[in-house]
Amino acid sequence: MITLHGIPNCDTVKKARTWLSDHHVVHTFRDFRKDGLDPALLDSWIDRLGWEPLLNRAGTTFRTLPEQDRAELDRVRATALMMAQPAMIKRPVLVHDGGVELGFKPERYAALFG
Repeated sequence: MITLHGIPNCDTVKKARTWLSDHHVVHTFRDFRKDGLDPALLDSWIDRLGWEPLLNRAGTTFRTLPEQDRAELDRVRATALMMAQPAMIKRPVLVHDGGVELGFKPERYAALFG
């Protein structure tokens, strides 16, 4: 089972969804905002990828946080931020056959799905 997680209006998510559809890769799309995010799922991503790569510090949502919320982050604080505002998660997150991929690179998707 292949699941793409993200926000539908994100340009990178749109590119990933288009690539998967164009290459006939059957998948499910889960919208962080509409469908919510299971804390155990986020924890599993952090276990595999680390919280630092998952936290989108370049995004508007993160940059508009008060300085005290952005300072001295650790796993617990970063997880709480991402759960409270899933838009802070770098996108898309692709879950496939036990693997997790962060972001979209056509060459990586091609290597995974032929």
